[in-house]
Amino acid sequence: MSCARCHQPSLYGTDALPKSVGVENRPNPRNAPTILNAALQFAAHWYGDRISVEDQAAKSFLGKASFGNPDFASVEAKIKAIPSYEGMFAKAFPGEKDPVTQQNCGRAIGAYERTLVTRSPFDSYLKGDITALSSASKAGLAEFLDTGCSSCHGGIGLGGRNFQKLGIRGDYLLATGGRELDKGRYSVTNDAADMFVFKVPGLRNVSMTPPYFHDGSVGTLSQAIRLMSDLQTGRKLSDQQVESMVQFLEALTGELPANFAMPPTLPPAGFQRR
Repeated sequence: MSCARCHQPSLYGTDALPKSVGVENRPNPRNAPTILNAALQFAAHWYGDRISVEDQAAKSFLGKASFGNPDFASVEAKIKAIPSYEGMFAKAFPGEKDPVTQQNCGRAIGAYERTLVTRSPFDSYLKGDITALSSASKAGLAEFLDTGCSSCHGGIGLGGRNFQKLGIRGDYLLATGGRELDKGRYSVTNDAADMFVFKVPGLRNVSMTPPYFHDGSVGTLSQAIRLMSDLQTGRKLSDQQVESMVQFLEALTGELPANFAMPPTLPPAGFQRR
């Protein structure tokens, strides 16, 4: 089991499943968001219960639905069973008596994740290259702004900077035909105000990362756009408006970082599989 199982380069840092499958084929309760540009967001996870990519990485080792380790001692033993890793940790965290710690594992993975930033044609457009977007994409940007999408999907990541209730103007489950009720941040805070509240996802590379939403219940970008406009703003979009917005969102697709697109050379394993 590895981080890359749910965050695959060929799928722009996702796994293309409605809900991820963890160790021993245990189902994860939510859809795996892309790891690309994740460090730009103010918190990690759909519930925002991790304060940073480092915090998320450090605690993920013990997640029952992901890696399933009973404690960090078992993780430490697995890492130290690969001889090259101890040297790498000693170099990365000099002066520490035992650098293979849960905190340092989180720091190392988080440092890598902070390099996974993609730049898109939209960024070139914002810097003054008016030819970077097609006329269709520019029309889609206008629709995006007029519909009010930017009130939640703003900032450098076009989202990922706040929480929002899902289904302000309607019932999300009814609209998607979903069967499993997810209470959102309420499951973390037990505050009634957080019922059905989720972190707003960033939209960079969104056309490359279906299916959509916390439960992966929506398969296409056009469906997702229409649904969000209906449930969050109360506005019904025409087919032309939806297609126009798709054109804009496709312009948010960036080139994969080279250190993510190409598999690294891993240290040789020094343990026997059981």
